[in-house]
Amino acid sequence: MTSSLLDSLHNRLDITRVPFSDRGSRLMVFCEPGADCLYVKLAERLTVLQPDIDAYRYRPPFITNLCFINARGAPLGFTVETWPHVLLFHTELGDFGLTFHHDRALTFGLPPGKTAGLSFHVAPQFWEKTEQGGVFKAIRDLTYVTNTAILQNEITPEAGGYRVALIVDAGEDVAVTLTVGAPDPEGDLSPGFHAARVASEQRWRAWFSRVPPVAERYLDAYAYAWWIMSNNLINPQGRVAYEAMIPSKISYVGLWLWDSAMHALAYRHVDPELARNQLRAMLACQLDDGMLPDAVYDEGVISEIDHPIRAEVTKPPILAWAALKLHETDPDLDFLKEIYVPLVRWNAWWFAMNDDDVDGLAQYNHPYSSGLDDSPLWDYGMPVETPDLNTYLCVQMGSLAIIAEALGMDAEGAMWRRRAKAIVHRMIEDLWDEEAGVFRAAHHDAPVPVITPFNLYPLWTGQLPDDILQRLLDHLTNPEEFWGEFVLPSVARNDPHFEPATMWRGPVWVNINYFFVEALEQIGAHALASVLREKTLALVMRHPSIYEYYNAETGEPPVTAADIFGWTAAVFIDLAIQASARSSDDEGEQG
Repeated sequence: MTSSLLDSLHNRLDITRVPFSDRGSRLMVFCEPGADCLYVKLAERLTVLQPDIDAYRYRPPFITNLCFINARGAPLGFTVETWPHVLLFHTELGDFGLTFHHDRALTFGLPPGKTAGLSFHVAPQFWEKTEQGGVFKAIRDLTYVTNTAILQNEITPEAGGYRVALIVDAGEDVAVTLTVGAPDPEGDLSPGFHAARVASEQRWRAWFSRVPPVAERYLDAYAYAWWIMSNNLINPQGRVAYEAMIPSKISYVGLWLWDSAMHALAYRHVDPELARNQLRAMLACQLDDGMLPDAVYDEGVISEIDHPIRAEVTKPPILAWAALKLHETDPDLDFLKEIYVPLVRWNAWWFAMNDDDVDGLAQYNHPYSSGLDDSPLWDYGMPVETPDLNTYLCVQMGSLAIIAEALGMDAEGAMWRRRAKAIVHRMIEDLWDEEAGVFRAAHHDAPVPVITPFNLYPLWTGQLPDDILQRLLDHLTNPEEFWGEFVLPSVARNDPHFEPATMWRGPVWVNINYFFVEALEQIGAHALASVLREKTLALVMRHPSIYEYYNAETGEPPVTAADIFGWTAAVFIDLAIQASARSSDDEGEQG
């Protein structure tokens, strides 16, 4: 299957929209739409330049107008052929190529026997005016070298940066290597392009060689999802203490807490240690009071946000659940021992700092802590006690019970089971709406008049009375609310707040579907779980790329949905593996 996965990605990468990058790299190469040139962006926040936490999304590219030129310095038109490991640019002069020499170095191959080169514009400084004057700051170093004789090498100040034109001697296996960042004396000499390309291809083949097989109908999207899982990895730097995956190199630079747990679901199938490192990267930044920050990036963490209100910000507590899944796939008691106490402190923080009325139910104090940033559940004010948060905590404590017992702490495991059971009892007492047949979120003890899948979340506890369980299932399978061709909308279709293309106000998010698939399997609703699993896989497979969320009416990704999105890829992978295993089991039983 290794060759077929790699082959299926031939010309799948539309580099006008998604980056040509590599495992661990912060460099992203794009093709300018409608133009015969490339540009290079940096997947870095660089808050020393601009402290605003979203500024990186709008920062201009580091390298622009990167063109292939002939012996006279004239730009060459091209068509591009793409693979994960190499880009080939077909020109009238011959083929140019691009591959990664290492995570900070791009190696360009030139047509054999042809005198040719590159031209590009680089802006190594950031500048802005201030009230007192102005400031200039360094962005990143750039080094360019070649393995052949240089015929022309011009560096001309231009448009706040420098225009470079490099033409080199004709020869075989000629290459030019661009390195962004501090030079590496041992690694920045330009290799021949062939050697760099072969090494890159070997890395990608090694990656795909570990991928579990799935049914043929999933293979195309499955290969693309595994490309995302490698392409979105970044190497350790600053506060990022482990190799870890960012949700999207285009749109989300940093490690987000619950995203990291979801990413680990896929990595456990190819590299359990890499999966464990997704959790370690977040636990390494645990605060003194036990809180885990919302996000981690090179220069710091995000643990407080001042919009739409000022409050501490984290994400839902699912790390213990994810850790247990890793342990089921690749048992490692040493890892459980390593993370147990930090996870216990994390659980304690929720009840110590987020239960104002001390009723045993935790609350969200900031909308973003839910991960459901703009959900109408928060339209009526904060804080909000919610069934989703307290379900996460129930699942977390159930996971901690199994972890404690695996570590020989049976009494402690029994304590966690009692606490998990108690939080379900408390949700039934305080949040169950008998008339509506759902669990309600509450703001200052007043029910929030919004119906979402999160009002059905206690299904996942596996501890509900049969009458409540059935009423939740009736809501889940009602096409006027949540069921239909594209499931599950993040707000009920018949709710006045439903907006099918607006982030958490209606679109489908496949991570939420994943939780419901697990909940349905847990309560024995296997046929319904199978339908939801297949609907989720089909939704992702409708599109050439993989997105953050999908319009609940059309199945299309809204323009605001991030491309090459991590947890969508991870969930697709895990669900495809589940579905394929079940198909094999069914065939075996029929045989």
